Amino acid sequence: MAVSREPMSVAEFASLVALLTSLVALSIDAMLPALPEIGSALGVTQRNDTQLVIGLFLLGNAVGQLLFGPLSDAFGRKPVIVAGLTLFLLGCFISVIAESFATLLLGRVLQGVGASGPRTVSVSMIRDLYSGRSMARIMSISMSIFILVPIIAPALGQAIMWMVGWRYIFGTFILFGFLGLFWLLIRQPETLADEHRRPIRLTTLLNGFITVCRSRAALGYSLAMGTTFGAFVGFLSSVQQIFQDTFEVGKWFPYLFAVMALFTGAASLLNARIVMRFGMQKIVRLAMGCSLVVSLTYLAVCLLFDSPGLIGFMVWGAFSFFGIGLCFSNINALAMEPLGHIAGLGAAIVGFFSSSIAILIGIPLGRAYDGSQLPLITGFTVMGMIGLSLVLWAGRDSTVSNNN
Repeated sequence: MAVSREPMSVAEFASLVALLTSLVALSIDAMLPALPEIGSALGVTQRNDTQLVIGLFLLGNAVGQLLFGPLSDAFGRKPVIVAGLTLFLLGCFISVIAESFATLLLGRVLQGVGASGPRTVSVSMIRDLYSGRSMARIMSISMSIFILVPIIAPALGQAIMWMVGWRYIFGTFILFGFLGLFWLLIRQPETLADEHRRPIRLTTLLNGFITVCRSRAALGYSLAMGTTFGAFVGFLSSVQQIFQDTFEVGKWFPYLFAVMALFTGAASLLNARIVMRFGMQKIVRLAMGCSLVVSLTYLAVCLLFDSPGLIGFMVWGAFSFFGIGLCFSNINALAMEPLGHIAGLGAAIVGFFSSSIAILIGIPLGRAYDGSQLPLITGFTVMGMIGLSLVLWAGRDSTVSNNN
């Protein structure tokens, strides 16, 4: 399919990146209201097991990043994104027709692997074209568009489930997957020149891991992103149960979740305006420090005065989401900054590190749900301490400019 000769604007490029990366958020957030229905329809006896619909998608996403990153360095960004979208669509079709929970989970793993292609390689496309604060600005603009997904997706998923059933949620994923596929084929030219492509070799992958591990910045920020995202995965896994079982406001879940997500969107918009002035490191340190203080305070309130009600949880969630919005795009850009010479492989390894850590943290944290919010708040607080420590450690890398 021929690419349009009219060049893409910055806004269109950022919008395409946002759509391609938003498949991950859409595939998670739209499913949250449907977890109880899926469990009932497919005979799941342990309610916390329905969290695997989220966890195994993320597991596939982590594994897929190691596959698609090196492939994009060898064959170019565009064909690898197409392959990922194709696998994502296959996983969606399997989930639509699944008659058992195991089959649905197989489809979710394939969706996760497939969605990792657009997610990982889109970051490499940005790194091909931009660097430093300009890279962070593009990523933040994309994040600002992308954040509409978690605001809208739970309500969309619930509406589809109520009208035609939970299986049709996967039909929505298919529509978005095809939209991204055709937009990419028609409008986006290849960003990796032939002379910059690297053949796939095991030694190349091993050397990439060594490069990341030897870079204090790349390793430290990747681990920090993993702890931050891990706490967030625990939140995503258990938040529907918290609203439905702990606070008994399950029917309002999509709207309450959207209120929290609005704070992430606001933070991303703010970051796009201030990152060129203040730099990524200062913003990340301040955001993580303030978020940690809020979590420590709320944890103390939970322990001293029993479990606060819905309003307290919403206030804590708003502050936490705002901090996450300031951190995610900046930490990712900081981790990628020393890896420009291996952008595709670097994005894959950074994504694999952070996602693997997030899964190892987030799945047990979500399954620790015991009818109260205390396990989640404790997890957020501990991960906040570790994440801030890692950010401060990574920031001492002399190879990363203080201007960042």
